[in-house]
Amino acid sequence: MTYDQLLELYFARSSALQWYWTLYVVIIGGLLAFSSLRQRKDAITAVLVTVLYACFAYKNLGAIRDVTGERLAVLSAMKSIAPTGSPPPNSVDVERLRELIEPTLNPPDYEGVRNFHVACDVLTIAALWAMELRRRRAAIITTPAGSSLSA
Repeated sequence: MTYDQLLELYFARSSALQWYWTLYVVIIGGLLAFSSLRQRKDAITAVLVTVLYACFAYKNLGAIRDVTGERLAVLSAMKSIAPTGSPPPNSVDVERLRELIEPTLNPPDYEGVRNFHVACDVLTIAALWAMELRRRRAAIITTPAGSSLSA
């Protein structure tokens, strides 16, 4: 592969990674919106939503891991390509391009990405269950007829 092909591949993998993060944020937003709009307590629904979210988060993190590894591999390949003579007319000088662009390519290590993802997963599940517990407390205070007990 040529340097410009590797550079294109690097940014294609970066775009894929961005889509995984976008999907992740949209799912969390939808899940929290769904949970906040529910009126009745329902432990089965809360458990099912938690399990389904955990499965999604696990698979999403795996995809992010794979794409992060691909980005790091492509960057390593870009840095190891030796320049090939003088550039043909009307082409980009690879060495000049390297000097300009490679210092800006700093993908994060997977460990930091994983830790951030897991922390967000834990907070999301905690928020789901906090809303469920709030519904349970509200159900205890409310009588079956729908009126609240007064002190």
